[in-house]
Amino acid sequence: MTATRITHLIAGDPWEGTAERTSPVYNPATGEQTGVLDLASAELVGDVVTRAKRAWTQEWGTLSLARRSQILFAFRELLNRDKERIAAIITAEHGKVLDDALGEVNRGLEVVEFACGIPHLLKGGFTENASTKVDVYSMRQSLGVVAIISPFNFPAMVPLWFVPVAIACGNAVVIKPSEKDPSATIAIAALWREAGLPDGVVNVVNGDKEAVDALLTHPDVKSISFVGSTPIAQYVYETGTSHGKRVQALGGAKNHMLVLPDADLDLAADAAINAGFGSAGERCMAISALVAVDSIADDLVEKIKDRMGKLRTGDGTRGCDMGPLVTRQHRDKVASYVEAGEAQGASLVVDGRHGDFDADGDGFFLAPTLLDHVDEQMSVYTDEIFGPVLSVVRVQTYDDGLALINRNQYGNGTAIFTNDGGAARRFQSEVEVGMVGINVPIPVPVSYYSFGGWKNSLFGDSHAHGMDGVHFFTRGKVVTSRWLDPSHGGLNLGFPQND
Repeated sequence: MTATRITHLIAGDPWEGTAERTSPVYNPATGEQTGVLDLASAELVGDVVTRAKRAWTQEWGTLSLARRSQILFAFRELLNRDKERIAAIITAEHGKVLDDALGEVNRGLEVVEFACGIPHLLKGGFTENASTKVDVYSMRQSLGVVAIISPFNFPAMVPLWFVPVAIACGNAVVIKPSEKDPSATIAIAALWREAGLPDGVVNVVNGDKEAVDALLTHPDVKSISFVGSTPIAQYVYETGTSHGKRVQALGGAKNHMLVLPDADLDLAADAAINAGFGSAGERCMAISALVAVDSIADDLVEKIKDRMGKLRTGDGTRGCDMGPLVTRQHRDKVASYVEAGEAQGASLVVDGRHGDFDADGDGFFLAPTLLDHVDEQMSVYTDEIFGPVLSVVRVQTYDDGLALINRNQYGNGTAIFTNDGGAARRFQSEVEVGMVGINVPIPVPVSYYSFGGWKNSLFGDSHAHGMDGVHFFTRGKVVTSRWLDPSHGGLNLGFPQND
C-alpha cells in the first residue's frame, strides 16, 4: 500500500507547497505506514497566522452575531452528517474501536451545540445614569488569532472543545494537531468552509516542536490552548505567557478511583474495567490507580480479573472491546512499566504483554493488565503510563485513601464508589482534584460546565469550554459614556467623582 500524503489546510485549501520535512503516520492495528505528513516550518506558520489575522480583521471579527450563529448551526449539521466517516478516520490512525471514536465525535458535537447559543453568552451589562447623565456598559470582544495545540488521544473531541467556542466568539483559529493522527482534525476543519465560514478563519498546520514554538512566540497569536503531558504543558505555559499570551495548558493525570467497603463491588468492578481499559487507557480521564479499602480488596480484584478474561483486544474495526496503542514506541514504553512494577514488588494478576489479538499484520497491541499491591514509590504509580495498566493500591480507611489522592502531584479527575451519601459529600469537598465522580468512573463534564484539573494537571487559570471557554476567548471592555447638553460644565481638573 502506498502511503498517502497528508498536508496542511490553509484558508480552506490543502497546501500546495513542498515540505522539507515529513513524518510517518501508521495504522496502529496493522503496523502499516498509511500516510506521510508534511511538517510546517516556522516561516509557513507565520504566513498562516498572517492570513488568519487578515480574515479576522476584514471579515469574521466584525460579522454580526446572528450570522455567526447561522454558520455554527450549519457546521453542527455537517459534523453530525459526517460523524461516522470521521470516526472511521480516528480508528484508522489512532486505533480506538469504532464506537469509542463515534462517542468522541458526539461529545465534541455537544460543544458545538453549546457554542450555537453564543449571542446570549456574550451579552454585556448596562447601567443607566451611573453618575448624572453618565452611562456605563460592558462588552466582550474577540482576541484575534488563537492557537489550538491538540493531543493524539482525542483528535476530534479536544479540538472541538476549543475551536467552536473560539470561532463563535469571533476569533480566527490556527490548529496544530498531533502528528500521530492528524487526519480527523483536518477533515473536521474542512467542514467549516462548507458551513459558510470565511476562508482563513480556520486553518490547520501540521508539525512538531518547530511549529509549536512558532505559535508560542508569534506576536499576532493572542492565546494558546493546549492539551498534553505535564512537562510539555508547563513548557507551553511558560513560553506562551513570557511572550504576552494568555494560555490554558491542560497537563497529565493519575486518576484514582476510591472504593469503600459499602460500595456495590459488581458496579465498581465494571467501572474499573470501563474506565481503566477504554481506548486502551489512552485517556486523560482514564482510571489508572484503583484505591481499595483492604477489607474488600481481594473480592474486588477477583471480580475485575474475572471480567478482564472476557475482553477481546484487536483491530478497532472488528467489534473488539479494546484496540492497539498509538505507536510501537508507546506500546513498548507501557510494557516496560509492567516489567518495572513486577520487579519492584507488585503482584502481576493479569499480564497483557502477550496474547492473541484479533488483527492482521504487526499491530501495536498490549492487552489489559492488572497489578495488585502497588505502593506510592513504584513507577507504575508515580508516572502517567497512558496505557491499559490498572494498579491496585490498598488502604486501611477512607482517610488513608483521601490522603493518598491529595498527595499525588496530579489533580485531573477522580471517583469514589460508595452507598454512603455522607462519605460521598465529604469526598467531593475534601478531595483536591478538578473533576469528581460519585459512582461515575469518568466524570467528564457536559459542555456547559468546564473541563480541567488542579495541581500539575493544569497550567493557567482557565479550564476548557463552558463559560470558562467563553471568557478565555474574549476580553472585557467597559465604556463610560456621556452625551453632553448644548452647554457643558466648563473646565475642571479635579479627579472625576460620581454625583
